[in-house]
Amino acid sequence: MSGTTKDVVPPNMTDYERTRAEFALDVPEYFNFGFDVVDRWAEDRTKLALMVADGLGEKVEKYTFYEIKVLSNRFANLLLEQGLKKGDRVLVMIPWMPHWYIAMIGMFKIGVIPIPSTTLLTQRDIRYRINQSEAVGVITDIQDAPKVEEAMDKCPTLKKFILATGRRRGWLDWDYEMDKMSPRLEGVEKTRSDDPILLYFTSGTVSYPKMVIHTQASYAIGHRITATFWQDLKPTDLHWTVTDTGWAKAAWGSLFGQWTVGTAVFNHQTHSKFDAKLTLRMIENFGITTFCAPPTAYRMFAQLPLKEYDLSALRHCMSAGEPLNPEVIRVWEEATNLRIYDGYGQTETVNLCANYRCMPIKIGSMGLPTPGFDIRILDEEGKEAGTNEEGYVVVKVVPERPVGLFKEYWREPEETAKVFQNDYYYTGDKAYRDEDGYFWFVGRADDVILSAGYRIGPFEVESALVEHPAVAEAAVIAAPDEVRGEIVKAYVILAEDFVGSEKLAKELQDHVKNVTAPYKYPRAIEFVKDLPKTVSGKIRRSEIKKAEWDAWKKRKDEKDKE
Repeated sequence: MSGTTKDVVPPNMTDYERTRAEFALDVPEYFNFGFDVVDRWAEDRTKLALMVADGLGEKVEKYTFYEIKVLSNRFANLLLEQGLKKGDRVLVMIPWMPHWYIAMIGMFKIGVIPIPSTTLLTQRDIRYRINQSEAVGVITDIQDAPKVEEAMDKCPTLKKFILATGRRRGWLDWDYEMDKMSPRLEGVEKTRSDDPILLYFTSGTVSYPKMVIHTQASYAIGHRITATFWQDLKPTDLHWTVTDTGWAKAAWGSLFGQWTVGTAVFNHQTHSKFDAKLTLRMIENFGITTFCAPPTAYRMFAQLPLKEYDLSALRHCMSAGEPLNPEVIRVWEEATNLRIYDGYGQTETVNLCANYRCMPIKIGSMGLPTPGFDIRILDEEGKEAGTNEEGYVVVKVVPERPVGLFKEYWREPEETAKVFQNDYYYTGDKAYRDEDGYFWFVGRADDVILSAGYRIGPFEVESALVEHPAVAEAAVIAAPDEVRGEIVKAYVILAEDFVGSEKLAKELQDHVKNVTAPYKYPRAIEFVKDLPKTVSGKIRRSEIKKAEWDAWKKRKDEKDKE
C-alpha cells in the first residue's frame, strides 16, 4: 500500500524570505536543556517523549517527558554521589536505549560533559578519546565493557565505570544504583549559556580526531532551526532519524531540536547492521510521521518492493550526508507520494542549508541557507564567488556569531584559528551557488571520506595500515560507490619480500578493523609501486582521487552507452 501526500499539514515556514528577515533566537544568560526543555514539557505528565523498539522491532518501550525528568534526576544524583562535578567529562558508549537519554539529560543538568561515542570504537579509539579529553568516567553496556577494560590500564584519569545493562565486577550496576537515588534534584549550580554541554570527536585528515565543544544554549537552542524549518516538526509528530548514538546526527535528529519543539522521538535498539526491510516494517508498525535517513538507506529502500509496505503515516522525509541520486528520489516518491528533502550541516554546526516544504526542491542541491545563518561561497582569495563558481562554504560570524555554531576545537587553538578567519567560519566543504541561490555540494576541501553516513579521516586508516609489517607506505582516499556514495580505498606500497594478493588484502582489512573502528577499514586495496608526492614529500591524495574518479566515470559512461 503506498503512502499519501500530507500537504494538508501546513509547513512551519510559509514565506522563506520573510522568515529569514525576521528570524532570531533569544539566548538567555543562564540555560540548561534538561531543566528548561525536558522538565518544562514534563509539566504535562502524559506527553510522550520517547519510543524505543527492540532488535526485532516487536516490542517497544515508551517514556513520557515526566519519566525522563525523574530518571535523569536520579542519574544526576548518582553522578554527584560518585563525586562527579560540573566540567567533568564522561565517555558515553551505548546503543539506542532509554539509558542513553537518561544519562545525557542527567549530565546536562549538573554540567557534566558527555562524550557521545559509537559502539564501533575499538579499545585503541576508546583509549585515545579518554586520554585526550581526560575523561573521569565511562558509561557502556555489558557487550562493550571488555573493550573499555582493555583500554583502562593506560587511562590514568578514568575513575568511574557505569554499566547500563548487566553486571560486571568493578562496574556500578545501573538498576541497583538508580533505585537508591532520589527523584528530586536540588542545590545544583546553574549552567550558563556558554558552559559546555557536550564534546564530539570529529575526523581528521592529517592528525587524529579533534575535540568539538558545543555550549548549553548555542547548540541546544540552535537546533530549533534544524527541527522547525528543515525537519518541519510538530508537537504531534513521531520522528525517527536513522543514525548512531555516537554521531552528531543523533543530536540533530533524536534529541535537541525534537524535544525543544515537543516532538516524540523513535529509536531502534540494536547492535546489528542496518536492515532496510525491518526499518520499513517499523515505520509501518509504529506510525512514524517524519523520517530522516542517510542516502545509503534510501538506496537500499529503492531496491525493495516499496508499495508492499504501508507507509501512509509518513508526511515528511529527509536525508543528509551527501546528494541523493535522482532515480532513488523518483522511486521513493512513486511509492510514497513524498519527496525527500536534503539538508546540510556538520558536527560543528546545526542545520546550515536545506530544502524546505514551502519551496520547490532542486534535486541534488543542498537547498538554501537556514534562517539565522549567512552562508556564502568564497574563492581562493577570500572574495565572494560568482554564480555557478566553485568555492569554499563559509558562515559569516561577524558582527554577530550565529546561534548553533560550535565554540572551539578544545585545546587546539591553532586548529580553531584555521577555520575562523576574516569574519568567517570555514566549513572545509566546497560548493557553488546557482542563479536562484541554491547551493550545490562539490566535496570536501580536505580529504575526509563520507561513506554511508560516516565521516572517516584517511590519516587514521593510513596509520593503521603502516603498522602492519607488509606495508611500507599507504595512501587512503574516497573511491566512488553506487550504494555507499564513497568507500575507503587504500593504495599500498608493500615492504620488501611481500607480494600483493587477495589473501594479503584481506589480512590488511582485518588488521585495520582490529586497530581502529570497523567502519573505517578499506573496502578496496590496490597494491602499487609508488605514490605521487609533492616536492616536500607529502602524498598527493587529490591526484590519486581524481584519477580514481575519472576512471570510474569513464567506465560508467561506457556502460550507459551499451
